[in-house]
Amino acid sequence: MGRALLSQFLLLSNTTPRLASSSSLSLNGLRRKCIRSSRLLVRPNASYATALRCHCSVSAAEPASPPASSSSVKKRIVSGVQPTGSIHLGNYLGAIKNWIALQNTYETLFFIVDLHAITLPYDTQQLAKATRDTAAIYLACGVDSSKASVFVQSHVRAHVELMWLLSSATPIGWLNRMIQFKEKSRKEGDENVGVALLTYPVLMASDILLYQSDFVPVGEDQKQHLELTRELAERVNYLYGGRKWKKLGGRGGAIFKVPEPLIPPTGARVMSLTDGLAKMSKSAPSDQSRINLLDPKDVIANKIKRCKTDSFPGLEFDNPERPECNNLLSVYQLVSGKTKEEIEQECNNMNWGMFKPLLTDAVIDHLHPIQVRYEEIISDSAYLDRVLEEGANKASEIADATLNNVYQAMGFLRR
Repeated sequence: MGRALLSQFLLLSNTTPRLASSSSLSLNGLRRKCIRSSRLLVRPNASYATALRCHCSVSAAEPASPPASSSSVKKRIVSGVQPTGSIHLGNYLGAIKNWIALQNTYETLFFIVDLHAITLPYDTQQLAKATRDTAAIYLACGVDSSKASVFVQSHVRAHVELMWLLSSATPIGWLNRMIQFKEKSRKEGDENVGVALLTYPVLMASDILLYQSDFVPVGEDQKQHLELTRELAERVNYLYGGRKWKKLGGRGGAIFKVPEPLIPPTGARVMSLTDGLAKMSKSAPSDQSRINLLDPKDVIANKIKRCKTDSFPGLEFDNPERPECNNLLSVYQLVSGKTKEEIEQECNNMNWGMFKPLLTDAVIDHLHPIQVRYEEIISDSAYLDRVLEEGANKASEIADATLNNVYQAMGFLRR
């Protein structure tokens, strides 16, 4: 999955995610879109964010429980994080912590997206280690390999095969208008940017569609990235599915499920410690901007002591003039397990000198068992290898079935 999509998930342990409802495109509308492939999804001079306006609308009400299935088969969710940089508090609170609750309700596949990690220059000597470290962090945070498939993206070769097949159906105009590609290529320079940065959204779509995913956890601000996958699924279903596929000996109907976004109710973005308007990010040049999951206690304390604040009296949520205040209170809420109302009552009359030690202790206490468990897992190579092998085997069974259907529907001669 792409960077933007895969780093933005969150579910509080005592809340339930909400589902964005989506109305299917009409066949005639989709037919017109496919005919006008050069104009599909995007208008000339339109930005990607504007052109890829999501068909789904988020309901104001949150369901009391996850949606019930009409059968005993669990709905399927896939997600992952790149093994680049250090896994930080934003990745954990925005993604991995969410998975712990989801694995109890859904069929879940969580993978380390190492293939996405090479879209920009990277350290070849560190990739394998970072991949293992990321897998160990998944498990240390509470991902249960008996409930979820944990694996490395490159260990399931169907990801790359399906990406190539999907590439043949993806209009270049869709990719040329990707915001991230424009920003990165402008920053790095054309000579330093590979084709993979342009085509990674197709790999992201492959990651999702390969497993016939029902839902993909995304932050509210990331729905547009999933929409590219949804539109590509519908396009391939129209071009190769239905009666066309049946005439080739297939079952007919849709080749891919069109996945829905699973949107967390609150706190989808953890912001930088140095700028309350910017997301906490692995790629930020200053390590002071983030709390890494494996940071020692003294480093965490120093980062929080030096983090950006303001000069307003008291502490409060949701004041647009106080983004850093809202962010730090939100982090405290998430790591302490308290409600927003409890935090407001506790911290309303505090100053920063009183609050920062409170936040420091809460973050350290929350991360300590994760750090201890991580050390146990990373030191047991045999255990970690076994988890990743079993996860890849389970994932491959699903992926190969999908890939074979796509090859058949697209008319390939199979061995």
